[in-house]
Amino acid sequence: MIKKSVNLTPEGKKELEEELAELIKNRPAISERIATARSFGDLSENEEYSAARNEQKVAEGRILEIQEILKNVKIIRGGKKTKVDLGATVSLDMGGRKVEYTLVGPTEANPLEGKISNESPIGKVLLGHKAGESFEFNDKKIKILDIK
Repeated sequence: MIKKSVNLTPEGKKELEEELAELIKNRPAISERIATARSFGDLSENEEYSAARNEQKVAEGRILEIQEILKNVKIIRGGKKTKVDLGATVSLDMGGRKVEYTLVGPTEANPLEGKISNESPIGKVLLGHKAGESFEFNDKKIKILDIK
């Protein structure tokens, strides 16, 4: 089976590594909550036990997910670019509204933080354009003001 590479910025990789370390660090505390809840008796009606087991399931799932991502990571570099590509930060004029986005892979995308996926509709349209170019997107005129 061919693994798909996961595009991450160095910062995104660092954040995932920190999250993984935190999840692993919390394993003993979760196990302790399970053991304590188990001591309360009848597990079929033990809400604390069910909640602790669910927390463990979610944490272990996320640990496996992060480990898989980190095995297949491809670091994308920022820096001055002549055209929009992964890692580029673009300043846009979207119908009189100025916005700035950094183009990242889907794993790292967070529009509220100004990080958009290269696989999102706007991300796909931006790829390959140069500063000064204009295009239409969702019936809006968009102009690329700058690429960093």
